Amino acid sequence: MNREVRVRFAPSPTGPLHIGGVRTALYNYLFARRHGGKMILRIEDTDSQRFVPGAEEYIIESLKWCGIEIDEGVGYGGPHAPYRQSERREIYLQYAKQLVDAGWAYYAFDTPEELDKLRAEAEAAGKTFAYNFEVREQLATSLRLTKEEVEERIARGDQWVVRFKMPENEVVKMDDLIRGHVEMNTSTLDDKVLYKSADALPTYHLANIVDDHLMEISHVIRGEEWLPSLPLHYLLYRAFGWTDTQPQFAHLPLLLKPTGSGKLSKRDGDKMGFPVFPLFWTSPTGETARGYREDGYIAQAFINMLSLLGWNPGTEQEIFSMQELIDSFSLDRVSKAGARFQPDKAKWFNAQYLRAMSAEELAPYIQPILKAHGVEATDERAGKAAEIMKERMTLVTDMWDLTSFFFVAPTEYDEKLAKKQWKGENPAMLKELAELLKGIEDFSKENTEAVVRAWIEAKGFSLGQVMNTLRLALVGAGKGPGMFDVTEFIGKEETIGRIEAILANLKPLE
Repeated sequence: MNREVRVRFAPSPTGPLHIGGVRTALYNYLFARRHGGKMILRIEDTDSQRFVPGAEEYIIESLKWCGIEIDEGVGYGGPHAPYRQSERREIYLQYAKQLVDAGWAYYAFDTPEELDKLRAEAEAAGKTFAYNFEVREQLATSLRLTKEEVEERIARGDQWVVRFKMPENEVVKMDDLIRGHVEMNTSTLDDKVLYKSADALPTYHLANIVDDHLMEISHVIRGEEWLPSLPLHYLLYRAFGWTDTQPQFAHLPLLLKPTGSGKLSKRDGDKMGFPVFPLFWTSPTGETARGYREDGYIAQAFINMLSLLGWNPGTEQEIFSMQELIDSFSLDRVSKAGARFQPDKAKWFNAQYLRAMSAEELAPYIQPILKAHGVEATDERAGKAAEIMKERMTLVTDMWDLTSFFFVAPTEYDEKLAKKQWKGENPAMLKELAELLKGIEDFSKENTEAVVRAWIEAKGFSLGQVMNTLRLALVGAGKGPGMFDVTEFIGKEETIGRIEAILANLKPLE
């Protein structure tokens, strides 16, 4: 296909964006960038009953956080505006009427109550009611009514829908870039609703076909839940006479629960303790849901993890920058089978990214945490504290617990460590160490360690005895890096001050 690659991500604003949706957006973005194409964001808000205020803004913010760049669309503009389907409703009615005039669709005037009755009757007879070629000419449709009757019903305000007139007993031959060649007989399909007069809005089927055509979409990359709709979409392109410019389709595999059985849902996350949305979400009714950003994940790690859920680079490489993903991505390496989500693997990716970051890169992550705890620090000091402890970090939210002692002196001392260390000669030994430290001019990590080690050897103390007692004084608990990393960071005055504080405030146990 020698045409510009143009893909779209077209979510519905019915709630927060699920990570399965983020993966769909990501694969579209990677494909577009790989082929020098455009990424379009279209909001498909034709289901007015399920519209949730705030969801559209959440979608846009999520994509920005993930680093998925939009070229055209809601919030960005572009030559095919508007990109919000509720603002395009006049367009869809025109195309719905075009299908009716061409004999590819018809008006149906059945009320919901009448359809419920037909379903109940079919069920009582042990059948399943299908609105198709077997019944459409016996029901209140423009296929049975005269043109005058149809016009009269519309004029008097009767509610109607436009249904697609599915051909009888025809094999639709389709090609999918992931699943290969697919065929389906139209006799197994019903006459889908394309447009509803009740809210003057199209259904997904009509709106997405019309918009994809008008927005010159070259490839439709979407979830496998839309695979059953592919025959209808193929036939709609034929009905409109757009077969020559029809996009190529690719249906992505499902994102599965950690157990591997069934589609990943918010309930799975709630039960097993992990988010299924990129950002924290608060619904208009006050219901909340956790987000990867707020749970302490780095956007690049989150995207790296998601990219490998359904796509295989064909190598052993696991860590990819966004540019490396773009350079490596191809639809022919996307799996047909569902991809099992692994919460522990998500954490592993995040830990790898944290460990690879410099002090300068870590500073923007730790600074908001320090400020939330009333700590003012330069970016240099904040980043350095995070860098010293990054090997022990899994999530950004670990940072305070792992680095707080660099900025705040302990006010309490771990009971277990105190029982072990704050007894016998240790308090007196620590007091003598304080006097030694007062005489050190060069308080660098290397020099302080050399002086203290020489003193320990001369005095006949054990290294563990001194270091663990010093750790109690400076950190307040049995955690943290090497003690000379701490002394260098907090400085001479603070080091001696913390030793003097424990000597004054913690009574030896014996």
